[in-house]
Amino acid sequence: MEAGEQLEIGAVLYEQPSEGVVRIVLNRPDKANAQNLKMLYGLNESLDKAAADDSVKVIIVAAAGKHFSSGHGPMGGDDDYSLSDVAIGTSLGFKQPGPEGHWAFEEEVFFGLCWRWRNIPKPTIAEVQGKVIAGGLMLVWPFDLVVAAQGATFQDPVVAFGVNGVEYFGHPWEFGVRKAKEMLFTGRAITAQTAKELGMVNQVVPDDELASAALELAEEIAQQPMMGLKAAKESVNQSQDSQGLYDSLRSAMMVQQLSHAHNKVVHGIPVEPGGAKAVRNLVKKPPLEG
Repeated sequence: MEAGEQLEIGAVLYEQPSEGVVRIVLNRPDKANAQNLKMLYGLNESLDKAAADDSVKVIIVAAAGKHFSSGHGPMGGDDDYSLSDVAIGTSLGFKQPGPEGHWAFEEEVFFGLCWRWRNIPKPTIAEVQGKVIAGGLMLVWPFDLVVAAQGATFQDPVVAFGVNGVEYFGHPWEFGVRKAKEMLFTGRAITAQTAKELGMVNQVVPDDELASAALELAEEIAQQPMMGLKAAKESVNQSQDSQGLYDSLRSAMMVQQLSHAHNKVVHGIPVEPGGAKAVRNLVKKPPLEG
């Protein structure tokens, strides 16, 4: 690509701001970057493109507008992709009745994509501003490093929906057990600085310096030999896997499906009927202290 050139892939933008660095931008700012299939699969296609390009050493995932991502939005509408056109995994059966179809959808679109991104053999950086709510965390946690604006907040209020949390259940690994429970039980957010103190965020920078700080970090990393970067990432990921990350994620995914099945039996829908209103109220609450 030429410097300054931008490609539109689904609902994301693909650009190369510096030698060896690609920046992928979530591009639904009018929807606070709420996820639809066009965004998720556009992100996946863009990550594949960057991973396959031998001239690219580091990938930044950023977002247009005020907020990084407000989580899952409506999927498969008239202006969206069809799941049958984009599914890449092995969890088929999306149209099957009951929990089988619901499980297949979440397995493919949420858990499957996140795990795939986590294992890209190149360093990745999430460049985060504004609110990161529920499913928005799943566009942060799979990536290796996190640079956050001072005003950023992180929140998973979906216990109010009668489920355990988002489908890629990294909470204990990202926040620690005590803080994970506090965040899930209360549904309240934490600040970028608290996230840094907990080890989830690498750098907190002034809001107007976010893009330049992420790019500076990417350019520094890009000076390293690619084989060394791949080997280092594989070694750290394998250490985390040996500690039980994947088994933990899978166990929580099954609890998620049990919760949906319970709600379907009790309420006739996969989530608590009052969940959406409760989440809207929780998003307005101030972040937890410390």
